[in-house]
Amino acid sequence: MLKTFVAHTTELDDLNLAVSEVVSGLNLDKNLCKNSVGIIACHQEFIASGVVKALSEALPFQLVGTVSFAQATAAQAGSLVLTVMLLTSDHAEFVSVLTPSLAEEAGRVISDSYIAATATRPDKPALIMPFAPFLMQNSGDEYVEVLTKVSGGVPCFGTLAIDDSSDFSTCFMIANGQEHTDKMCMLLIYGEIKPKFFVANLSADTMFGKAAIVTKSHGHVIEELNGKPVSKYFEDLGLTRATEEKHGMSSLPFLVDFQDGTPPVSKIFITLTPENHALCAGAVPENSLLHIANGDGNDVIHTAGAAIDNLLAHASEASGALMYSCIARSMAFGVKQFEEINLITEKLQNKLPFMLANSGGEICPTSIASSATNRFHNFALIICLF
Repeated sequence: MLKTFVAHTTELDDLNLAVSEVVSGLNLDKNLCKNSVGIIACHQEFIASGVVKALSEALPFQLVGTVSFAQATAAQAGSLVLTVMLLTSDHAEFVSVLTPSLAEEAGRVISDSYIAATATRPDKPALIMPFAPFLMQNSGDEYVEVLTKVSGGVPCFGTLAIDDSSDFSTCFMIANGQEHTDKMCMLLIYGEIKPKFFVANLSADTMFGKAAIVTKSHGHVIEELNGKPVSKYFEDLGLTRATEEKHGMSSLPFLVDFQDGTPPVSKIFITLTPENHALCAGAVPENSLLHIANGDGNDVIHTAGAAIDNLLAHASEASGALMYSCIARSMAFGVKQFEEINLITEKLQNKLPFMLANSGGEICPTSIASSATNRFHNFALIICLF
């Protein structure tokens, strides 16, 4: 059985107090089982102040996770918050794997690291939890595809870091007190655990225009839709701002239908390249269908509420929930950026332990059969129910 506990601190200056608040919140003397691991989410200021390093040195288990713009537990929500979810069990085992740099040949690096970490074990992990920094030149879809292939279809649930800088310079992955801008940490969980996964993205009634066929693309760059240049397609839809203002495209989320029988996945545009191609925050393969949507705050609330209701319907024997929500979902509210977090906190209050953090890209299965259909999402709320 896997048990979960959560704790937080808002203390940035007094390292001893910050550590004490987390340790006491987790009640380690009472709650620790044979094997444990901690998952952390925090604003980058907790790294700069030394709190993350001090906490990692004080806790009797490994601590992995990412920087995040905002995070929440039932007791506290906000930006300048550090949260920790403790996973502990007498039967499950936790193995963390830190890769070399992903700056070059990311797929090979991830594959080699996984193979080396699992080579002496006869069993597969029950769950892979990848934590990675946000690297503009890399595609999160490649991370997911490689992990799915090399593991033989083990479910993957994780996140890319997101900060509040203008250049993503502090989008750190955190592994045992050290921050990294170019490495992934894979948390491998072994044992008889049966996590459940939930995804909220975009409602069907937010789509506008007809679906477009991706006729030319390379990874996360779309060149043509319906045989037309991307910029021309947007002009035909009356979305001239997207061509006049390169960053105007970032306000347009979309769903990708892979046409393989799996559920559509939400993505977001980042910008237009100098060649007027669409740079996306995830791969969009040729021959897939693309549905542009209006991802406003009302739809975020609607989809998040439905996902939490679904979670609660399956939570009678659950010990806790870990959630990541794309930063673009909070941006849909403008200055009221904590609306989704507030809704989730209200719905889950006193019902089960949870930790929620913003994400720069979400990794979660869309289905589990003989093997997992792992996907890389944007503009999504993903949930792992333990």
